[in-house]
Amino acid sequence: MSLNIPPYHVQPLISSVFGIYDNSNAALDVEVKCVQAFGSEIYVGCSNGEVLLFALQANGPDKPESYNLLTRQMLPTGKPVDEIVLTPSISRALVLSDRQIFFFVIPSLELLGIKPIRNVMAFAVDHRHIVRPVPSMDSPMPFLPIEFCVVKRSGIALYSLRESLKYLKEIPLQGGAFLARRIGLCLCIADREFYSLISLDAVTATQLLPISQVPTEPGTRPRRPMIQVVAEEEFLILSWTGAGTMGLFINLNGDPVRGTLQWPTHPLSLSLEYPYVTALLPDQTIEVHNVESQEIVQTVPAPPLPSPNETSLAALLGEERRALSMSSNGFLVPSRQSEKLALKKVNLLSRNAKPGGREVVPTLPVGAEETQETTYVTEDTAESGVHADERPLPTTPYDL
Repeated sequence: MSLNIPPYHVQPLISSVFGIYDNSNAALDVEVKCVQAFGSEIYVGCSNGEVLLFALQANGPDKPESYNLLTRQMLPTGKPVDEIVLTPSISRALVLSDRQIFFFVIPSLELLGIKPIRNVMAFAVDHRHIVRPVPSMDSPMPFLPIEFCVVKRSGIALYSLRESLKYLKEIPLQGGAFLARRIGLCLCIADREFYSLISLDAVTATQLLPISQVPTEPGTRPRRPMIQVVAEEEFLILSWTGAGTMGLFINLNGDPVRGTLQWPTHPLSLSLEYPYVTALLPDQTIEVHNVESQEIVQTVPAPPLPSPNETSLAALLGEERRALSMSSNGFLVPSRQSEKLALKKVNLLSRNAKPGGREVVPTLPVGAEETQETTYVTEDTAESGVHADERPLPTTPYDL
C-alpha cells in the first residue's frame, strides 16, 4: 500500500517579524512587503524601507534552532521594499525600492558603493544565473558575473554585475512593463494588457496572451499578471477568463506546451518549485498542482479565524497569508521533532558479528582484555517507552 504524502506542510519560521520594534505602534505601521531565503538566512523587505536578515541559530544545547534577527539595513529611500533578488554565486542581493535598484553584499547586508539604477518599472535577473551554485573557494573557476534586464518606460537596459556594475546595451520598448522574468536571452514581460516575449539578441517581440480575456468590471481592480520560470526553456503565465484563471505553459518561441492549469479564482500569489505550482487563492487556501499531470495534488486549508474576543490588530492580521515566495537555491528549516530527541547509550556488535546475532570471537593472546564498543545515538524519546539498554541487540548493523 503506497502512502499519499503531500509535497508540503505549513511551518512557522519567525514568530514575530516586528517584535524587534520597542514601540508597538511603530510595529503596526510596518508591513512585510517581500521575502527571500537562501541557506540559513531569510531576508525580509518591509514597508518602511528596511531590510531585515534573520539567521538560523542555536538557542542552547537543550533547545531547538530558530530564526533570529541578525542584522538590518535601512534603504536611503525610506520607501517600501518591493522586491529582493538573491544571487548567491556572487554574494549579492538586488533590492527594488521607489523605482530604484540597490546592491547589497550578502549575508552582511552591506550597501555597495554602486550608484542605484533609477526609473525602474521592472527588472529580471537571468534565472540561470540565480540558480547558479556558489563557487567553491578551492575551485579554479572564476566568479562569473550575473546578467539582468531593467525595464524602463522607453526601453530595456541590459547589465552585468560582479564586483562592479557594467552597462551592456539598451533595447527599444514602447510602453514599458510591470513584470518581467528572464531565461537566457529570452525575456517574458507583462504590460497593462498583454504578455509578450522579447528576444534580447534578435530584438524582436511576440505578443502572447491577454492578462484578462474579459473587460475589467467597474469598481474592481485589474487582475495581476503572473509569470513563473518552469524550466530551462519554459514559462508559466496566467490569464483570467471571466469564469476562472487559466495557466498556460509556453516555450521560448511562445508556443504552448503541456496542458493547462485551472483555478476557480485569480490567485493572489504564485510560486513554482518543479514539479509543483503553488497558488495562494483569495479565500486564503493554497492549491498545489503537479506540472506533469496538471492535477491538484494538495490543498492547504485557510488558517483558523481569530477568536471573537481578540482585540489586538497585530493578532488579527498575523495569520493572514499575503504572498508566496520560492527559494531558488533552497533554505534550511528547523526540525519540528528536535525537542523529542535525546542522547541514548546503546551497545554495538563487534566487527566479527554474523547475521542472526552470532559472533565469531577470535582467539586472544593470554592476558588480553576484551573491549566493548559504545556510541551515542539520538532516539525519539517521546514515542519510545523502552530504554535502549532493555532492548535486544540488533541482528545486523543495518538495523541500527
